[in-house]
This record gives sequence, C-alpha cells and structure tokens, in this order.
Amino acid sequence: MKTPAPAWTCGLALVLLLLLAVLQTTTAQKNGIDIYSLTVDSKVSSRFAHTVVTSRVVNKADTMQEATFQMELPKKAFITNFSMIIDGVTYPGNIKEKAAAQEQYSAAVARGESAGLVKATGRKMEQFQVSVSVAPAAKVTFELVYEELLKRHLGVYELLLKVQPQQVVKHLQMDIHIFEPQGISFLETESTFMTGELENALTTSQTQTKAHILFKPTLSQQQKSLEQQDTVINGNFIVRYDVNRTLSGGSIQIENGYFVHYFAPEGLPTIPKNVIFVIDKSGSMRGKKIQQTREALIKILDDLSPKDQFNLVPFSEEATQWKPSLVPASAENVKEARTYAAGIQAQGGTNINSAMLMAVELLERATREELLPSGSVSLIILLTDGDPTVGETSPEKIQRNVQDAIGGQYSLFCLGFGFDVSYAFLERLALDNGGLARRIYEDSDSALQLEDFYQEVANPLLTAVAFEYPSNAVEDVTQDNFRLLFKGSEMVVAGKLRDQSPDVLSAKISGQLLMQNITFQTESGMAEQEEFPSPKYIFYNFMERLWAFLTIQQLLEQIVSASDTEKQALKTRALGLSLNYSFVTPLTSMVVTKPEGQEQSQVAEKPVENKNRHRNVPLGHGVFRYHSMGNRRSGMTGVNFSKTVAAENFSSRLGPPGPLHHRHSSYPFSNPNPRLTDMMLAPGLLSDPSGFDGVLRGMDLMITETISTSPPSGKLPDPSALTQAPSVILPLPGQSVDRLCVDIKHSQGPMNLLSDPDQGIEVTGHYEIEKAQFSWIKVTFRNPQLQVHATPEHVVVTQNRRSSAYKWKNTLFSVMPGLKMTEDKAGLLLLSSPDKVTIGLLFWDGPGQGLRLLLRDTDRFSRHISGTLGQFYQDVLWGPPTEADDSKRTLSVQGHDHSATRELKLDYQEGAPGTEISCWSVEL
Repeated sequence: MKTPAPAWTCGLALVLLLLLAVLQTTTAQKNGIDIYSLTVDSKVSSRFAHTVVTSRVVNKADTMQEATFQMELPKKAFITNFSMIIDGVTYPGNIKEKAAAQEQYSAAVARGESAGLVKATGRKMEQFQVSVSVAPAAKVTFELVYEELLKRHLGVYELLLKVQPQQVVKHLQMDIHIFEPQGISFLETESTFMTGELENALTTSQTQTKAHILFKPTLSQQQKSLEQQDTVINGNFIVRYDVNRTLSGGSIQIENGYFVHYFAPEGLPTIPKNVIFVIDKSGSMRGKKIQQTREALIKILDDLSPKDQFNLVPFSEEATQWKPSLVPASAENVKEARTYAAGIQAQGGTNINSAMLMAVELLERATREELLPSGSVSLIILLTDGDPTVGETSPEKIQRNVQDAIGGQYSLFCLGFGFDVSYAFLERLALDNGGLARRIYEDSDSALQLEDFYQEVANPLLTAVAFEYPSNAVEDVTQDNFRLLFKGSEMVVAGKLRDQSPDVLSAKISGQLLMQNITFQTESGMAEQEEFPSPKYIFYNFMERLWAFLTIQQLLEQIVSASDTEKQALKTRALGLSLNYSFVTPLTSMVVTKPEGQEQSQVAEKPVENKNRHRNVPLGHGVFRYHSMGNRRSGMTGVNFSKTVAAENFSSRLGPPGPLHHRHSSYPFSNPNPRLTDMMLAPGLLSDPSGFDGVLRGMDLMITETISTSPPSGKLPDPSALTQAPSVILPLPGQSVDRLCVDIKHSQGPMNLLSDPDQGIEVTGHYEIEKAQFSWIKVTFRNPQLQVHATPEHVVVTQNRRSSAYKWKNTLFSVMPGLKMTEDKAGLLLLSSPDKVTIGLLFWDGPGQGLRLLLRDTDRFSRHISGTLGQFYQDVLWGPPTEADDSKRTLSVQGHDHSATRELKLDYQEGAPGTEISCWSVEL
C-alpha cells in the first residue's frame, strides 16, 4: 500500500508573482508602441487567487510595428485564459490537449513561422510572451488570466506582483482584494520600487475578514519618482498575510455545492525528531557550494532542539558517518558537530546509493535497539548537486533500493543544488518516501535557502493525519490522508457536496501526537455560512475551481511516483479536468490565434522543472532577441538582460577620475564578450535552448562594478592623507556637543552596541580592526519580533523563522504593524517606528568603505539605554577644552574619562561621497 504523502500544500511559500506587461522605455520611444493602460486585478478568496492582467497599447508610429505582451506568473499557477482585441476583433487562446496543440505548432514551424511562446523559468516564475503586428494608430488590448491556490509557508501567505512597465503609464493600477472568512490576523506590504512620491499612491484598508490594497500612481507621481530614482517603476510589490486560528478542527467553507477544509491548529507541542543529514561532498561541490553548505549546516545544527537526535553522513565516492549512531542534540554534541561540519571538504565522485542506505541503516539500528525517543519523527535530508557516478548509478535501481530500505517508516526530503542534478530523480525519490524535492539555486543566498527549507520541517506537530466526512454528504474528495503536519504549514482538503447532503457538514480529523491518538471535530452548517461578499472580492464558482485546481495538482504529483499502469488513469483524469476548467497544465497547451496574414499559431505550454538542467542563466532573468520585420521594428517587451552599474566619483570636487577598482558581484550580468553577445542575440538560438546552454555552461557569470576614486589633482595622494569616515557618528541632541565621532580601535569579538529594553531594540555587531569596518551588524526588535542581519554582501530579515535576503542599493519599502523598513539606491536602510529611535544601516563605499550604523531620533532613547555606543546617551559630562590645545577635551561617561579630539572626518550619513565635517572624536 502506498504511503500517504505529506501535506505539501505547505511546501512552498505561496507566491503569486506577476510581471506586468512591459515595454522598454528606449524601445517604446523608437518604435512608437505606447502603453496607455496597465492594470492588474487580483482577487484572493479563501486562499484561491484569480488574477487578470490587462495591457492596452497604441502604435503612434507611421508604419506597422510589432508589440509584445510579456509577463511572469508563478510556477504553481495555471493560465486559464488569454486574448487579444485588435480593431474590435477578439482573438482568443484555445486550450487543447498537448498532442492536438502540438500539431498546429509543428505546422507553423514547417511554414517557417516562430510558433512557440517563451517558456523560460526562474526560481518561482514562468514567462509568457506573445507578439502581434500593429497598424499605424491601431490599438491592441492584451488580457491574461491565471489562478493559483495560495499555500502557507512558515506561517504566511504571500502575494507578489513584479511591476516593470519601464515607462510612464497614463493609467497604471494594481487592485488587490482579499477575503478570508476565518478573519485576517495580520497584513503587511513590501515594495522594491516605492519612493516618497509613490508612497502616497498606495492605500490599504482592512476589516475583520477583508483587505483592499490599491496602488494607482498618477502621471505626476510617476514623473517625480523618475526624477528621484532616475528610473521608472521597476520592482516587486508583495502582500503578506495570515488568518486567525485556534486549537480546533480547522475551518470548513462552503460555496455553490463545493467545500474546502483548512486545517492548521494552533498551540500543539512540537514532536521530537531524529534527523540524518546526507551531504554530498563530491568534487563538483568544490568552492562556493560546499562553503555555503557548511555555513547552512552549522546554523541548522544550532537550531536543533535538545530533544532531537541527529547524525551526519557526508559522501563522495564513499559514504562516512560522523558518529556510529544518532546522538542527542546536546550543547556538547552540537558543538562537536559544528567543528566536524566546518571541516567538510569536497572531492571525488558521487555515491548516492551507498550514502542513502547508510542513513537508513542508522535509523533502522536505532529503532531495533530502542534508542529513539518514544513518539518521535524520523527524517532523512539529502543534499546533492549531481547525478550518481560511483557505485550503483541507475536512478531506477537507487529509487527501488531506497524505497525498499525505508519501507514507509521514515520521510525523505531531497535538495538538488543547482541545475546539474536530475530533479526528476530526486523528486521521485522523495515522493516515493513521503517527502518532497526542492531545488537550491546557486546564488549568494544559497545557504539561506537551505536554512529556510530546514525551518519548514524543523517542527513536526502531528503524524498520520486523516480526514473523515460522512459518505452520504460528500464525493470526489481530494487527498485526505497525510503523513506529517509541520508548524507554519496548512492541510487543505476539498470536495463536492452530494445533492441530498445534510444541512450540516461534519468532519473528524485524527492524528498522532507523541504516541497518543488525538481527534478534532468540526462542522459547518450550510445556512450558517457567511454569505460571500460582492463580486469585487470573489469570482464566479471560485470554490469549484479551487477543488479542480487542487485535484489536478495532486494528480500530477501522484503521476511522478506512480507505476506505468497507474499513470495512464491518473493522466486521463487530470487531462479531463484541465480541459473542462480551461487550465494550462503539463498535459494541455494553449493555442493563441492571430489576425490573418500574421503567424497563425503560437503555443503556450507548462514548463517541466527537470527540463532546466544545466541552465546557468541568472535566476529570474530571461534572454530575448530583437528581430527584423522588413521595414518594421520589433517592440519587444521584457526584463532587462543586464544590470548596468554607473561609475561613481567620490566627490565632484576632487577633479578628474582616478584609478578604477573592481568588485565582483552576483547581480544579473552584463557580458563584455561581443562573441557571446552575438550568440545570445542570434536568430534561432532561443528556439533551441540547448544552444544557449552550451555557450553558458561552466562559465562564471558576473558583472564588474566600476568605482572611480579621484585625487584632488591629477596625481594619486597618499591614502592615509584622505579624510576618513569614523566607525560611527552619534547624534547627541540636548548635549553641549551635537555629535560625536567614535573610532573603534579595540574589539574583542561581537559587541553589544546598543540595548534599550524600554524601546525593545538591541543592536550588536562585530568590528574588524584590521579592515576598520563592521563585518556584520544585527538589529533585534521585540515588537514586532524581527531581526535584521546586515553584512557587506546583503541584508537578511528574519521574522517567525522566515528569512528574506535583500541586495544593497536596491529600493525597498516595507510596512508592517509596528515597523517600517526603507532602503534607497544609495544603500541606506532605515528601520523606523512611531515613538522609537530610527536605526540606519548603510553600505558605505566611500573612503574606509564597509558597513556603517546611523541613528536618528536619539532623544527617544530611555534612561535604561546601555552598550558600547548606548553609554553616550546616559549621563555625559564634557570638560572644557584644555588651555594648551583647544582641540582637546575630556568626556566623562559613567565614571570613565575619554579623551576627545576635534578632527576633520567624513560624514557618511547621506551616502558616498560624503561631506567633510569637524567633529569631536573619541577612540574606544
């Protein structure tokens, strides 16, 4: 009997990701295609999201032009409709079985027409693109509709809109309505393009069960924002929320003959776990991958509960075990494991079979010898970056060996690092054994991705969860048995109500908690259900479509691990539902029709995750070509292929540019190699992705940021003669001295910089004397419970075990209850809240570059402020300047005297190049 799969409705944070139809500014000006209206209407009803994107363009040129509609949508979403209205005539997209659509596709290719829609994928999105020829003065309306079931990830649902019009748009609007009958417990928004001018275009309103977010900037606001940022609106808009929960049987919602049951009880204790980390240390992991793996593993070990047991199985050509058996996660054992993990080196081949069997044997032996805690959960987490090359190398045999060894007793989770691994192999390996597979993307935040995944499975709450409904009341119920429920996730069951069903729908949910059976019961009366609100919050038959969506999704997952005889029946049912409800799934395609005389067939297909092997394109960025249409220019819309970083002078007064210094970063790349550029833009290359992959495979893709340092005259000065920025500048309101420059000359590890229990703020950091900069600064807030960890590489914000990484010098605007975070393109991150001190973090790239700390509104510190820097906001006494030298005086702080000297310093607080100031300076 096949083991039930876990409730991976919780698997990935629900991301509703939308790239609005875009036209590059310069291209739009050249070819005369103008977007005059761009709207997004998102309705989220009981976690089910229905999004309509509408773009209206006009050809202002005197000749025929080509306009391209391009957007990105979540991988988990299904397209349901696409249409174009040209000269009053509607050209719809028709969803067909893939084989039938392929016939039209092949016929178009045979005629020499470009028939395929772009199917490039990034981390969480897929790309959709359609082009059409537009006559002079003619208008075209593009409309795309897609749907998705929002999934709870570490306690939140997330709606992400990626906005890139790349030009000022007369009518630009995002309109988001959320309705949750359980009640909305919290709501926050975040943006990477918001400026002070655009902030006023955003309105948010919320009641107990509804939320409305509207972003509608005027032309004037867009123009002023363009002046502020030197770029048009370009970035993400995110809505995060959760619903009210209790320790109960969850919430049953009924609409139009269908029901959905959400189950995520609050207040359950965590079940102890036994976890074995199987870590690939083969030669292909050498370099940054093994470094990031070590970093993540060390942090994960720190997060283990003392009630947990664990072991490590690193492998290359052979598998080894850290300890002969699982050990408790005591402070001593974790410390020893950290040291061991830090020493893991990459070399050799990849023997996955041997490593997996060793991990299973460790759990088997511990079970036989009754060494595992009663009622505990056993997990195996496999991380690998390639296919098996040593020992048993047949994926099918490895799958059978592992499944036979596990025997349904443990859950296996597979993490594929990069694109050189067979994701299909890992996915089946995991699904066969009650787990899931996840791709870890090679990027600067790979370690964070690993930690984020671990947090999803770190806290098991229930095992063997089963849902029961009266057989005379329901039919066609989706998956109702799950192996594990994890904290921060949610189980979802949907079904049809029978014609003669009772007036009350009851449900019983049973599971195991620490070897004890636990049962929840809940019911929902048909007449008692709150009437769903007006159409602006819901869409037609949304509960029925939710049921169909979830059913198809689960059938597709079952196909992965089904036998050959089972697959056909599963495919037939999934195909029937896909066609009946007009979903573009891996089994269907959408044929896009066009006016007569143009390319007659374009086909949209659902990309398959494993087809991205060896794909080294920077994540989230597509590559497109411009092509000629006789006397017509192509108005391709799309994301920027490269990020250009302008050279900066430290100060305009310093004269001509000096020497160039280069810093490599992992931003989307620009390519200095003209041969590679030609190949990337060559006609036909994208129709054969393997051609592009072959060019890029194995190459390190990065950009070089060029910064010009300018001497006062034409020659280079002695670097020591340049005015330097101090370690910290402290504003001192109400004192005889209005600011104090602090230089840290002695540092013994991490420092407590500021701590104010009344404000609920703590700031710590590590200052490197040799480099004269902070290697990291950490800001911790008590309310909301949130931590901001800044390094020279990026900023990581952690809340409720959920972490997000942000690049420096990328605009950010985030508003949550009790805190606002903003970052500008100068790299200044401000953390502010009413009646609290504002904490600033800056990546300073002027002289003495590195992390810097800023403080504003320091008069709000309480009398209980303390810390290396906080002491200067206590009782401070300034002595008079000395008679011999009026540039020196004494500063007394809490009974300790410090020598203060008036010096010229560089004020970094407004960003590079900084301004020279006279400042009283002390050394610590």
